[in-house]
Amino acid sequence: MPKFWRGALYAALLVAALYYLLPLYVMVITSIKTMDQIRAGNLLSLPTGISFEAWGKAWSGACTGVDCSGLQPFFWNSIRMVIPAVLISTTLGALNGYVLSKWRFRGSELTFALILFGVFIPFQVVLLPMAQTLGWFGIANSIAGLVTVHVIYGLASTTLFFRNYYVSIPDELIKAARLDGAGFWRIFLRIIIPMSTPIIMVVLIWQFTQIWNDFLFGVVFSAGDSKPITVGLNNLANTSTSVKEYNVDMSAALIAALPTILVYVFAGKYFVRGLTAGAVKG
Repeated sequence: MPKFWRGALYAALLVAALYYLLPLYVMVITSIKTMDQIRAGNLLSLPTGISFEAWGKAWSGACTGVDCSGLQPFFWNSIRMVIPAVLISTTLGALNGYVLSKWRFRGSELTFALILFGVFIPFQVVLLPMAQTLGWFGIANSIAGLVTVHVIYGLASTTLFFRNYYVSIPDELIKAARLDGAGFWRIFLRIIIPMSTPIIMVVLIWQFTQIWNDFLFGVVFSAGDSKPITVGLNNLANTSTSVKEYNVDMSAALIAALPTILVYVFAGKYFVRGLTAGAVKG
């Protein structure tokens, strides 16, 4: 590629990167300004002094409706919801993918097609039946109910990822293990799982991001002390006060986004490797 076109490509990429990073830049610098600095400057102006007072208030002092304990309880609610939901949906998705790719049975393709159909079902369609189901089991408006909802809704995606990845594993490997006397679980735990690190990372990151950032299920299926951080952030931003504290709002938004940002910073390369290792084949 000629130097001119290479330079033009790099310049275009730099402009695109700056364009997408601009909102993050505004959020960060606004969160470390005082309200006096915000009033005296503009959105893009650098702070004259750094203050983390807004971060502290967003975490433990900002009002979300009548409660003024900040985002802290909502944050821990999301942690208690995300960890089991991600682990359960990933485990079940791995088992489904393993069965549908290596232990095919009569009607397995139809079963996979029906599961795959769940990927395309909009969130809004399942709200009413899911609410009725949670009510029958007595876990409505609870962390357990949110975990159940995310496991069920995420199962179609995790099954798709694992099934398409396991299709690329040679069937001869499974047949050889069965000839040596290995059964269903031994093959899964000793052969399949050790080969699944790339796709496991993909699914963990995917599910964590989807569940952490979800707002619709959180606002519909939670109440009281079970609300996740997305609901808490919405309540904080919409709480009316005498003075709108933009630095607190920006700090709260960054606190809510920080876990997913850290996941992609430290594990993003594994996500890309997992996708290129066959996660979307088949």
